[in-house]
Amino acid sequence: MIQRPEYIEELKRWKDKDVIKVVTGIRRCGKSTLFELFINYLKDNKIKDNQIIHINLEDVNFNFKDYKDLYDFINNKIDNEKQYYVFLDEVQNVPNFQKAVDSLYIKKNVDVYITGSNAYLLSGELATLLSGRYIEIKMLPLSFKEYITAFDDNNYQQLFLNYMKNGGMPGNISILKTNPNDVDKYLDGIFSTVVYKDIIARNNITDKMLLESILKFIFDSIGSSISTKKISDTLTSKGISTSNHTVENYIVSFLESYLIYKAERFDVKGKNLLARDYKYYVVDTGLRSFLLGKKADSDMGHILENIVYLELLRRGYKVYVGKVDELEIDFVAENRNGLKYYQVALSVRDKNVLERELKSLQKTGDYYPKILLTLDLDLEADYDGITKMNVVDWLLSEE
Repeated sequence: MIQRPEYIEELKRWKDKDVIKVVTGIRRCGKSTLFELFINYLKDNKIKDNQIIHINLEDVNFNFKDYKDLYDFINNKIDNEKQYYVFLDEVQNVPNFQKAVDSLYIKKNVDVYITGSNAYLLSGELATLLSGRYIEIKMLPLSFKEYITAFDDNNYQQLFLNYMKNGGMPGNISILKTNPNDVDKYLDGIFSTVVYKDIIARNNITDKMLLESILKFIFDSIGSSISTKKISDTLTSKGISTSNHTVENYIVSFLESYLIYKAERFDVKGKNLLARDYKYYVVDTGLRSFLLGKKADSDMGHILENIVYLELLRRGYKVYVGKVDELEIDFVAENRNGLKYYQVALSVRDKNVLERELKSLQKTGDYYPKILLTLDLDLEADYDGITKMNVVDWLLSEE
């Protein structure tokens, strides 16, 4: 198993705290493996097997008809003399699961951990019932730093090119090592499961072709400002009839299943959000390669941008697209310490390109850190307070 140290450390910090630990993320990004890694940690720290209850609700061996059935099964394994750790994978598969989770939570000797592959998990009654009593750990596919630990190769630049194309789904690793031609089959399995289980079935969608057309449009437009009207008008012009409202509903379902993420626009000088023309990024560039085929390789700049966006999310930032007058900053990253600005480009060896990429950063009117990330292998440079870095070095760096 590939170690996921940052997520493990977060679970350790919240161990035995009076909150439910909710791990969310797209299917197959490693949530179940994270539980296995954490359970190993518990056992290494003298927690006995009978104090650990791990149930995967997608396993046919666990067939609970409702929340009461699930609760009774777990409760029968618990006494009042010991501390118990309960792990529930894909808990949304049990009707009214939130009632079972709440009943377990109120037991003083039970520490509850759950996972889910759809934002619905935290959007309904659970959020209301457990308001202020849970923390969410948002899990993504492998970071580049995690990805390279699976390979006996220190040619990080080449590994990064592979990572750009194949993405970071953990299950990809063994396939890449044994039969790379099967990568698309594996990604097809993930895509089909997400589309059919988490989108079509949950939202009662009947037009699969329209769904894929909208998704392909978004995947092909990562890093570009798009609106529901633009998507609707483009598809209609191609003979695929739809409406702004339908497109909006489909986008919501993609966001809820963690297939895509939305970056809002931020007015750097006015310090406020702008309510139009969002940018979207895909959860895994390998899934994008699978869905778009050869066309996926035609926009390496935006693929690089997508990877930086996901890494900023991993590092705990809220991430926006910056607007400075009529210019754009790729990312404004915000946390409790303030802002950081990031510009992303394949190369700035050309003087004109360098000037263009620096221009928006130079106009922010403040002194927050400004970083220009590229694939250039030059040494780091500083342009009046703007730091240029190789993106691979940045991905492997500690904040």
